[in-house]
Amino acid sequence: MFTNPWWLLLLVVVAAMAAGYVLLLRRRRRDVVRFTNLELLDRVAPKRPNWYRHVPAAALIAALAVLTIALAGPQAEARVPRNRATVVLVIDVSLSMQATDVEPSRLAAAQAAAKAFADQLTPGINLGLVSFAGTAAVLVSPTVDREPIKRAVDGLKLSESTATGEAIFAAMQSVETFSQAIAGAAADGPPPARIVLMSDGKQTVPGGVMPEEEPRGSFTAARAAAAAGIPVSTISFGTDYGSIEINPGERTPVAVDDASMRQIAELSGGQFFTAATEDELRQVYAELGEQIGYEVRRVDTSRPWLAGGALLLVVGVGSGLALGRRFP
Repeated sequence: MFTNPWWLLLLVVVAAMAAGYVLLLRRRRRDVVRFTNLELLDRVAPKRPNWYRHVPAAALIAALAVLTIALAGPQAEARVPRNRATVVLVIDVSLSMQATDVEPSRLAAAQAAAKAFADQLTPGINLGLVSFAGTAAVLVSPTVDREPIKRAVDGLKLSESTATGEAIFAAMQSVETFSQAIAGAAADGPPPARIVLMSDGKQTVPGGVMPEEEPRGSFTAARAAAAAGIPVSTISFGTDYGSIEINPGERTPVAVDDASMRQIAELSGGQFFTAATEDELRQVYAELGEQIGYEVRRVDTSRPWLAGGALLLVVGVGSGLALGRRFP
């Protein structure tokens, strides 16, 4: 792709120059053969010219071709860091997160992976943090400063119940508040936003036969996020054999709920991931960081062409002076 492709028409002129040079060489060769006096021919052309005598002209013609391409403004697709986007990381801190099926525990592994995600995320991204159990709390509003995020992650405490829908609504409110705060300063509107939700279990608050479909349920929240243009990427973290001890000597199974997490992602337009170890969780966060932190854009690639054209020009002029003490 080129920004100014009409400059490429000059390549026709360059091709004509190359053809003219070849024709000129043939004409000179034909004129030399007309000399019938071999002694005079030996004086005019005592030996067959070497190939390198064509280097100056070839280099200058190639330089003109390369510089013409540079003038046309060549472009290529490239991954470039985003300088504006909002991400809210939502972490489940319900009691099931104390399960040790993920070493050393689900919560400890989630904390370590979340801090790594914060460190690896592109510096220009505004990152916020929401935690949830029976209720949801915005711990850090979106900011480019990663230290408050990591301190808040270190301070996460477990609590009862799982209000996934409330967590999504809280994250959406955090995005909206932040977007309104910077709307006046951004001429092109609020930055794109995404919610990254990590949970290990099924929603329990609100209750009912189908809690996800309640007005404050997770599926209702996912639909609202889709309507607001904020996809929710979900991570189902843990295993099917996890358990915790609530009462002494009594183990309660806390298997992951992949189905509801997948449904949340699909309803909101986000992506669904699973992770059963800390390493897998880190890999998921790394993949999300690549998707969120970078975007594919068409960038100008004319600089290498300009440099190459200038180098060929120097070679052409320099070799012309060295070989014939004149320009080609």
